[in-house]
Amino acid sequence: MDNEGFCNDDYHNLSSDDELVDISDVTMDFNEDVPPLDRDYSTGHCKADWRLNNSPKLLDILDDTIPGIGTYEDFNTIDWVREKSKDRDRHREITNKSKQSTLALLVSISDAFSGWLLMLLIGLMSGALAGGIDIAAHWMTDLKEGVCLNGFWFNHEDCCWTSNETTFKERDRCPQWKSWAELMVGVNEGASAYVVSYFMYVCWALLFAFLAVTLVRAFAPYACGSGIPEIKTILSGFIIRGYLGKWTLIIKTITLVLAVSSGLSLGKEGPLVHVACCCANILCHFFTKYRRNEAKRREVLSAASAVGVSVAFGAPIGGVLFSLEEVSYYFPLKTLWRSFFAALVAAFTLRSINPFGNSRLVLFYVEFHTPWHFLELIPFIFLGIFGGLWGAFFIRANIAWCRLRKNTCLGHYPVLEVLLVTLITALLSFPNEYSRMSGSQLISELFNDCSLLDSSRICDYSGSRTGSANVTVTNGLANRPAGPKLYTAMLLLVLALVFKMFITVATFGMKVPSGLFIPSMAVGAIAGRLLGVGMEQLAVYHHEWNVFRAWCSPGADCITPGLYAMVGAAACLGGVTRMTVSLVVIMFELTGGLEYIVPLMAAAMTSKWVADALGREGIYEAHIRLNGYPFLEAKEEFRHKTLATDVMRPRRSGPPLSVLTQSGMTVEEVERLIIDTTYSGFPVVISHQCQRLVGFVLRRDLVISLENARRHQEGVVSVSAVLFSECDLPASPNTPPAVKLHSILDLSPFTVTVHTPMEIVVDIFRKLGLRQCLVTQNGRMLGIITKKDVLKHMAQMANRDPDSILFN
Repeated sequence: MDNEGFCNDDYHNLSSDDELVDISDVTMDFNEDVPPLDRDYSTGHCKADWRLNNSPKLLDILDDTIPGIGTYEDFNTIDWVREKSKDRDRHREITNKSKQSTLALLVSISDAFSGWLLMLLIGLMSGALAGGIDIAAHWMTDLKEGVCLNGFWFNHEDCCWTSNETTFKERDRCPQWKSWAELMVGVNEGASAYVVSYFMYVCWALLFAFLAVTLVRAFAPYACGSGIPEIKTILSGFIIRGYLGKWTLIIKTITLVLAVSSGLSLGKEGPLVHVACCCANILCHFFTKYRRNEAKRREVLSAASAVGVSVAFGAPIGGVLFSLEEVSYYFPLKTLWRSFFAALVAAFTLRSINPFGNSRLVLFYVEFHTPWHFLELIPFIFLGIFGGLWGAFFIRANIAWCRLRKNTCLGHYPVLEVLLVTLITALLSFPNEYSRMSGSQLISELFNDCSLLDSSRICDYSGSRTGSANVTVTNGLANRPAGPKLYTAMLLLVLALVFKMFITVATFGMKVPSGLFIPSMAVGAIAGRLLGVGMEQLAVYHHEWNVFRAWCSPGADCITPGLYAMVGAAACLGGVTRMTVSLVVIMFELTGGLEYIVPLMAAAMTSKWVADALGREGIYEAHIRLNGYPFLEAKEEFRHKTLATDVMRPRRSGPPLSVLTQSGMTVEEVERLIIDTTYSGFPVVISHQCQRLVGFVLRRDLVISLENARRHQEGVVSVSAVLFSECDLPASPNTPPAVKLHSILDLSPFTVTVHTPMEIVVDIFRKLGLRQCLVTQNGRMLGIITKKDVLKHMAQMANRDPDSILFN
């Protein structure tokens, strides 16, 4: 073990960096029963009990755990390995005690059941909040158009539900519901009524948007946006204090209703994932094993992500797959079961509240009368191509807009920006009925399969066409040449498509809660409906073409435009988010269209291939990179032939590596090192001459331990020795007592050699969730690689700015 040549090597040409472990700092605390490495190095022996030295009792954290040890500061990365090790030790202790008494057995059963109880509470709380948000958003959206005289708290549908004076053709009109034009000018039609309705619509939209952005700025800045990029980062191990707190939950719930009701091109589905995770984080504080263990808490947050999608779309299975495919970083089998249970409870709770009033869990129930033909896969694939192109365009345009917002004075005026975008949205959307209605209503309208009784403008078909001798009826529907209102509707849909494509770019990322699912689906649904109607009219007027002759006979209803809208919605959502499996499951749960899985799969895969060809990142990964979050994307491959020595700190031109010695430093010297550096951890070596690695200690644990020693340990002064070993130094009777910190030392940090390929290092960081690993050569400490160093190196290799990894 004693290698004189090794210990005496010159170390002065090595260097360090001032950003060594500034944000991402972890330690690997596998086992504290490892024999000390300093045996026979200093005194030649280790005493069984150092108190035989007649000195005062030293601080030993194993005897009395100090509050704060093992916790993490804000904007730091957790140590997955240490947290899992702590949980295994806790579980092992409970299991051993359960064999000793009945009370301990009950405690063990309670501990095992607590996870399922927590899932039940998360499902109930999230389902109740989602139901309340749906009801409130529906009412406030209708409030922009009028008010119910029977009670202002009734929305339009509920107000007219019990009325006996409605007709089937005008079932949305009843005497109990009064528009603002009727209340102010006494008429419901004409120029004056239109101007009043227009004015009130814009005023209500501005009021709702102003309240939303003001509440977010004043009480919970973290309540803005979708929340999914930050949730992904948190699930990967990053800590953002307050992002899942009670104020964020309260403000996001309120402002989500206001933002959706304002008419902005956004949805509530993404923010509901954030709301569900807030519920989970708050409820975790009532269960000790989740409150004290960050890794266990992230298992709960993964299940909560599934709950958020379950209550957003009424898709519990799709929610579980969404959590697994899109957001979760660590997803064991146990979490899969609990996610499924929590999503089931949340869906049941939402169904019991019945916010849609249709006794169904699905948001857009469809019932198409005509099966699809395999030749229709061609237009479905074209919709997939459109979805991929739209997704790539949207991501680039939105990131460019958000970067402009961050780097210019636009970002200093979030209230003005929200009001300006709201004003433009309201002014341009009101004249067009398809852009004026909410996103959910629009998608439901576009998914609709027209029947003979439909009075909608997009269902205006003539009973016969010129040149047709006979009209054949199939399933109650005649052959369907387009009527004049349908052509008008198609023109309005084209205008709505262009409007939504551009206004959504500016809306997503503003300082209000904003989801992307519904706007993306709306764009795809419009494009799909337009293509579906075009295909339908081709089949009607050119049924003699070879492509239609085999399966589309004259007078038959063989093309379903609503199906094209559904496929287009899936394609555009897939192009933006790059989801595949979970997207298809969400779509058929969302619509109830189980037999249309193949068209959905074809469109989803095509959109992903096209979008990936134009850019590898989905919208959430792009926003993670824009914000500089320390997230190692599992989908991103590292193919460069660099080594650990190319990335490690210190650099040759930088200051030397800051280290602690095992037994040669005083309290004053350690405190001075802490003050002079900003590192979040320090390697511990045998001595400055012999840089043999002993372990790694976290800055936070070191600070807390020294402060506690000065406060509670008798006789500790600045010249007291600091020991990171169980061995004692020879001391005279007048020597002040030493501070023994062996228990906070990680004796088994992850290490690599200087010749380890960086692709292996990246895989280690990605799969084990490391904060840092140490670089050694023959046991000698040479440098350190942090998660931030890995991310900067990957950015540099990809010709991106490495300083974009800001962690702010």
